[in-house]
Amino acid sequence: MSAAPPPPPESTGGSDKVLAAAQHIVKSLATSKNAADDMIRILSGFDNRLSSITTDLFPSPDLSSTESSEIPSVAAFDAAEQLIQFWDATPEALVFETPENDVAQYLAAVDVATEHLARGASGAGRAGVAVQLAMARLEEELRQHMVSHAVPLDPTGLCFSLRRFSLGSFEDLDTSSEFDAATPHSLDATPETARGGPLGNPFDDHVFDPVRPEAVDDLRAIADRMACAGYGRELVDAYCSIRRDLQDEYLSVLGVERLSIDEVQRVEWKQLNDKMKKWVQGVKTVVRVLLAGERRLCDQVLAVSDELKEECFLESTKGCIMQILNFGDAVAVCPRSPEKLSRILDMYEALAEVIPEMKDLCLGCSGDGVISDVQAILDRLGDAVRGTLFEFGKVLQKESSRRAMIAGEIHPMTRYVMNYLRLLVVYSGTLDLLLDDGGDNHPSVERPEDQDHDPEHLESMTPLGRRLLKLMCYLEANLEDKSKLYEDAALECIFSMNNLLYIVQKVKDSELGKILGDHWVRRRSGKIRQYSKSYLRISWTKTLSYLRDDVHGSGSGSGSGSGHSSSRMSIKEKFKNFNLAFEEIYRNQTIWKVPDPQLREELKISISENVIPAYRAFLGRYGSQVDGGRSSGKYIKYTPEDLEGQLSDLFEGSPGSANHSRRRT
Repeated sequence: MSAAPPPPPESTGGSDKVLAAAQHIVKSLATSKNAADDMIRILSGFDNRLSSITTDLFPSPDLSSTESSEIPSVAAFDAAEQLIQFWDATPEALVFETPENDVAQYLAAVDVATEHLARGASGAGRAGVAVQLAMARLEEELRQHMVSHAVPLDPTGLCFSLRRFSLGSFEDLDTSSEFDAATPHSLDATPETARGGPLGNPFDDHVFDPVRPEAVDDLRAIADRMACAGYGRELVDAYCSIRRDLQDEYLSVLGVERLSIDEVQRVEWKQLNDKMKKWVQGVKTVVRVLLAGERRLCDQVLAVSDELKEECFLESTKGCIMQILNFGDAVAVCPRSPEKLSRILDMYEALAEVIPEMKDLCLGCSGDGVISDVQAILDRLGDAVRGTLFEFGKVLQKESSRRAMIAGEIHPMTRYVMNYLRLLVVYSGTLDLLLDDGGDNHPSVERPEDQDHDPEHLESMTPLGRRLLKLMCYLEANLEDKSKLYEDAALECIFSMNNLLYIVQKVKDSELGKILGDHWVRRRSGKIRQYSKSYLRISWTKTLSYLRDDVHGSGSGSGSGSGHSSSRMSIKEKFKNFNLAFEEIYRNQTIWKVPDPQLREELKISISENVIPAYRAFLGRYGSQVDGGRSSGKYIKYTPEDLEGQLSDLFEGSPGSANHSRRRT
């Protein structure tokens, strides 16, 4: 603690006269006991003996004449001036680091000097100088006191409490393949997991005071005297500069950086994503903690003037608010890419959520200007959401990779799009608002092409519902084009089944089902059954044809009648052709993949129900014509049980292990 300046040396003579004169000054000047106490504190700062003055004996002074009041007033000012000058001579010392009595003496001296100057009494020039010296010191004391009693922002208590509510986004989901929707992502996770639960306010019970409570009274005492002395501008400048510097430190703790638009646009997505997450956390912290704390501090310290309160709050927080808004603006004008959408939505929702609170904090005409700036950034973020969603539709329409999935499995684009759409549903309230505001009427965006929905149903859907239906149409059309890449029509059916089933499952397991409706799900389920029937027809019709009797076949199984096409030689040829066709199917379709276990099993059952009975019947009718002959194992290679076992290997995505050369036993 700095030492107070030394008191002036005691007078060497006339002690009684000094005491009497001092008591006369107090009795003459003071108009109340409190005023007298103030004067005694001032005078005792010059001479300890003067502290023995009591106010019990002073009668009300005779202020009927100007001359009788000016003499003690000048004497009191002389004492106050001397104390102010003593402190000015020791700039390294701080008044507010001395005992309370010393602080009270100095403030009383400032009051006397200010009053003397305001009265225009004799020595007004000296009073002006004294007041100027006092104001310079008080300004510096304000700076020092506010900085030394600043409360640091605790990132553990604030950032971490918000982090529990931090949102995931598309990059948080599983990526698995090469689909490129502006950047490579193939997503497979649930939106509930990715985004987390609904956001609450972790600051409901948290009050952050940026200055320790014990310093507030001292700061208010300084502000009161600077304002009363006509130094309001200096007070505003000093107060705001200190608070701005401290708020910069707070923003640094929160991880909210000061970045230009060019810097933001040059940042790689991974780093930008981190900065956007910190911004979402930061904007809530800034408004609900920092700005709320600054508002309380202004109201407490600057209670002397409502005008000063508003000016200081807005001026001191402008830089902090603009830093937040500038980053939002930079993100809003960044190039559109699908993976940014959820983060931009997070930013939009965070800013929209705190605007009502900002309106309560920012009062007056100047405050209206701040709110207008905030609203403008919110509108730009909304435009960015609409633009990004529109760009995603264009990317989906134009995605034209020519590489077919070898095993006919789910295309990365399907995974990406469906998980993307499921995440959009999480933001349904915000997106309905944004898309309803002209966002779904872009001139280049046609109406949904899904013929399954009548116009009346389309009109009854929410804006987001219509947009989702449109994107689903784009996806299905794109997948249909990709299915044409397969030369094998059966594999084309498998690919279409796999992808459409994945789409239906994602719709049924999320809010998409409610939006698109049961009718949409039933229609797609019907298409899956059609693809299954088409697969069976395309893949097995020729193979099963070898197990049918010819038109003129006897069907007796005796082998008699060499003129018939079901002669022994013809039967052998049929078995041989069946074996070749079956083995080719087995060789190809064991490496095909049906990821869904239920669909895979249903396909195997359907195949078995068509193949096994037909083979068993054919073997029963004609097996005896071949069995027992030379090289009969060449023709009858399988029992029905062998075939059934091998059919179980289909669609597993790996080469089968069947030994086709073994002889039937």
